[in-house]
Amino acid sequence: MGGCAMEWRRKLALTGGPVTVFCLVLICHAADALAESSGLRPDPSAINSGDTAWVLASSALVLFMTAPGLALFYAGMVRRKNALATLMQSFILTALISVQWALWGYSLAFSPFSPLIGGLQWIGLSGVSATLPYAAYAPTIPHQAYMVFQCMFAVITPALITGAFAERISFSGFMVFSLLWATFIYDPIAHWVWGVDGWIHNLGVLDFAGGTVVHISSGASALAAVLMIGKRRGYPREPMLPHNLTLTVIGAGMLWFGWFGFNAGSALAANGLAVSAFVATNLGAAAATLSWVSAEWLIGGRPTVLGAASGAVAGLVAITPASGFVGPLAAILIGLAAGIICYLAVRMKPRFGYDDALDVVGVHGVGGTWGALATGLFASLAVNAAGANGLFFGNPKQLLTQTVAVLVSISYAFIGSLVLLKITDLIVGLRVDEEAEIVGLDLSQHEEVAYALES
Repeated sequence: MGGCAMEWRRKLALTGGPVTVFCLVLICHAADALAESSGLRPDPSAINSGDTAWVLASSALVLFMTAPGLALFYAGMVRRKNALATLMQSFILTALISVQWALWGYSLAFSPFSPLIGGLQWIGLSGVSATLPYAAYAPTIPHQAYMVFQCMFAVITPALITGAFAERISFSGFMVFSLLWATFIYDPIAHWVWGVDGWIHNLGVLDFAGGTVVHISSGASALAAVLMIGKRRGYPREPMLPHNLTLTVIGAGMLWFGWFGFNAGSALAANGLAVSAFVATNLGAAAATLSWVSAEWLIGGRPTVLGAASGAVAGLVAITPASGFVGPLAAILIGLAAGIICYLAVRMKPRFGYDDALDVVGVHGVGGTWGALATGLFASLAVNAAGANGLFFGNPKQLLTQTVAVLVSISYAFIGSLVLLKITDLIVGLRVDEEAEIVGLDLSQHEEVAYALES
């Protein structure tokens, strides 16, 4: 007999009538059956302390990717007058999306309801246990550990978009758009791809740590944002050089470090799959760093520090969806291709005339697309028995499935973002005025400066 029914039967046997007791026991039996079927009441002994420790540590690593990693990576690439505002965007999203995730985001993204969106039963983390697992997602860690790990993914994804519209968006517009985007773009796509009843998930898509959910969605949305908001004043006539590449390299190193939690943590256990994803992540980043710098050296005549940092991030992006499904040699090939493809995509930006300030489209959009498709090429059941073989291992259908997921994610994120940007503009306005942009966002939006150079 379930715990609920047994407890109420004991309490009411002496005080309630037989009909009352019978009805209450039936109700509690139904509640117990629902809990069992949904994975909320498995044996507590299934919790593994090592797995739990690894996932909690990985959650902290992914948080480290956003603030300070991404914050410094982006802040070093903008002009000095916008450095503090750029740092603020990544930092404040850690707070904003964490609260959104707990109140309704996690429920919309992961609770079972329909193929298109999650339900409302986990609003405010109701029913999300800190001691029991939700077996449908992670049978050996508490449900809240899984929730907080996924929270950090939800935090960094809109932060990636900020690099596209850097140096010209109002703080109020940024906050409203980010909240709307997390709710209406990120949460549905996460449910489609990772939810137990998500429709893309049920197609058999492979996305180990967020190629479609994180990088393609942010890259497509970044393109929508730069088209809607417009170019920075003076672009491309005036030079808009990075003000502190030292910060950018430090940020890139932090991203590389934190990305082990992002990818290897997605194994949701301290096991061989986590080791395999860890190794693939490192090799993908290393190979892309080398190929980006080599292509830059060959075509542009000089290997640059910014190119090395950008190449590392491009490789990390591309290996993300494949990290839990491919072996070391495939990871190197994916990284080598990512460095070249993303470098060429960034070089072509002036030809298309859009002002993606920090190359979000070229690195995350293009890199994420390549990584998702490459998963359909190189995935192997020998690496992960819970995955599938890709084209090169005899399963061309997997590449088709990956392509469908890519096209759907790009279309939904791009069109949806255009709508949300328009709504935001109508509510609070998106772009700062000319004077505020000339002065810089540090002063015009926050009345502070990043560097107090006067003694």
